Amino acid sequence: MTVIREQDFVQSIAEALQFISHYHPADYIRSLSQAYEAEQSPAARNAIAQILVNSRMAALDKRPICQDTGIAAVFLTVGMGVRFETRRSLQELVDEGVRRAYRDPDNPLRASIVRDPLFGRANTRDNTPAVLHVELVPGDTVEAVVAAKGGGSENKARFAALEPGDSVAAWVVETVSGLGAGWCPPGMIGLGIGGSAETAMLLAKQALLEPIDMTALLARGPATPVEEMRIDLYRRINALGIGAQGLGGLTTVVDVKIRSFPSHAASLPVGLIPQCAANRHVGFTLDGSGPAEFDPPSLADWPQIDLGDAFAAARRVDLDTLTRAEVASWRAGETLLLSGRMLTARDAAHARLAAMIGRGEPLPVDFRDRAVSTTSARSTRCATRWWARPARPPPPGWTSSPS
Repeated sequence: MTVIREQDFVQSIAEALQFISHYHPADYIRSLSQAYEAEQSPAARNAIAQILVNSRMAALDKRPICQDTGIAAVFLTVGMGVRFETRRSLQELVDEGVRRAYRDPDNPLRASIVRDPLFGRANTRDNTPAVLHVELVPGDTVEAVVAAKGGGSENKARFAALEPGDSVAAWVVETVSGLGAGWCPPGMIGLGIGGSAETAMLLAKQALLEPIDMTALLARGPATPVEEMRIDLYRRINALGIGAQGLGGLTTVVDVKIRSFPSHAASLPVGLIPQCAANRHVGFTLDGSGPAEFDPPSLADWPQIDLGDAFAAARRVDLDTLTRAEVASWRAGETLLLSGRMLTARDAAHARLAAMIGRGEPLPVDFRDRAVSTTSARSTRCATRWWARPARPPPPGWTSSPS
């Protein structure tokens, strides 16, 4: 019998979450690099370049890839020959790992989980509880996949109870078209087909954890109807022209993944979950010998990109002297180099400000002639950011974003 010590399990969960906070999977970096080389639209190519450069900087400095460090999702496949040396439940152990990861003093991650989703919506302040899925199988090891899913792409998840004769592909293309760029592409689409309503959504989420292999699949050609469907959807979704960060171009998705399960003869449930550019997950195995170890990807996986050319043509904006007339002159697809002060706030702050204005109360901050970030949970954009230690200044003009 394999004995898994409590401290080894908790440490493995915590280190996995820290690892994925600043390392993209190598297969995603390779796929995005190929998309960058193939891209012909200057705006989309620049957006992909910023994602790749930001990813490399996050890896070098061990800082989050995206400001939304996600809801923790843990998938455990537990061998029935395993015994956990603990008096706590698996949920409690996983939550302890999440708590340590998100409160890590060397790289604290943003806590986004609210305890009561309906009324109080008070933040738990440590990103617990995690979403946990457990499967018992024959064997004497524990297989784990740890993921962190951002709110922007998660909010674009969709479900449909189709008729058995309906076209799944047609529904998928129409649905993705309606999502626009709110899920922060380029990324992936995970599809779960069959089972029941909850099964379809779980399959879609699990599909996103599979290795990216679309380039190899296109090279060798489909061997099954499912592979043929994946290629068809990959081409049709990219033909929509949504592109990187919604700026058009050739690549909206780097892969389309499909998982299926037997269903009722009268049913065709379909779950669709997009994965944003902050594609974060890692797997590990525990066999009783100690905590998991994680090997960082090679820096050679990232292309060397010089953003100087794109920034040289960018419009420089001083937020401290910004006028309404200048804002009105901006054009979609134009790159702005921002300097100066910007106020930021999320949903709860905006709601509080609106209520104070409605009551005629003075605001805690003077908003006159100030730039305000309006990013909300409904419309998250993962733009290039500089995640550095407070003592380390950002490079000149690094806080750039497409207008």
